[in-house]
Amino acid sequence: MRQDPSPGTGGDRRATALIADDEEPMRQQLRSRLREAWPGLDIVAEAANGIEAVALAGLHQPDIVFLDIRMPGLSGIEAARMLFNRCHLVFVTAYDQYAIEAFEQGALDYLLKPAGGERLKTTCARLQTLIGRQPSNIERQLSMLLSAQSGPGSPATAKPAYLRWIQAQIGANLRMISTREVLFFRADEKYTRVQTEQAEVLIRKTLKELADELDPDEFWRIHRSTLVRVDAIEGVTRDLRGRQMVKIRNFTEQLEVSRGNTHLFQQM
Repeated sequence: MRQDPSPGTGGDRRATALIADDEEPMRQQLRSRLREAWPGLDIVAEAANGIEAVALAGLHQPDIVFLDIRMPGLSGIEAARMLFNRCHLVFVTAYDQYAIEAFEQGALDYLLKPAGGERLKTTCARLQTLIGRQPSNIERQLSMLLSAQSGPGSPATAKPAYLRWIQAQIGANLRMISTREVLFFRADEKYTRVQTEQAEVLIRKTLKELADELDPDEFWRIHRSTLVRVDAIEGVTRDLRGRQMVKIRNFTEQLEVSRGNTHLFQQM
């Protein structure tokens, strides 16, 4: 990280940043919101994966790197291992994480998508006080996160990071849907249908990917083509063919339970 001062620290140089996210709309959204929260910040590059993030950070030497966690090539965590002593790091992700509270008191921050509003302004204000300083405190905190997530001796109580936001492209707009709003997911040819009480949207993420990323205590796979939110289930009945059918609250469509998943409702 370059050590000459920047605006907010009494110097003339603009602070610089790099954004890394494999979703272009999310990069555009973060760039736009950073422009509002910190007009003096210069976004010098954008990366679509962790490998690009490391390479572009080496080329541009930004003061700050905003990292998504789940990216191809290198994940945000893997890229952070290579960057944490060179720049200030902020994770911006759709995944909740057990260590968020540990970062609230430090320079390293962790934002849940969609990042914006007062939360992003707080992060930017915190970062402005750190520009030009060696991120030694950040390195220590990041090391704690890395060892807790993937290192030997990880605490048994550590919770994995589960998907908390669904990104849906609707025309030219990007919509963020909280998983708490989702009633069920259903495979629909090349897409996956996301059903909430208010709307139905299609996303390109496969049902298998969703099953791996969602909290299994919150979403059950009742059929090879269906994931349902457990607390959205109103009841289970049998049709004339003896199949178990799930009734979803405030929704008329019933969802079939495959034979291999009837054990989920053994008492019904």
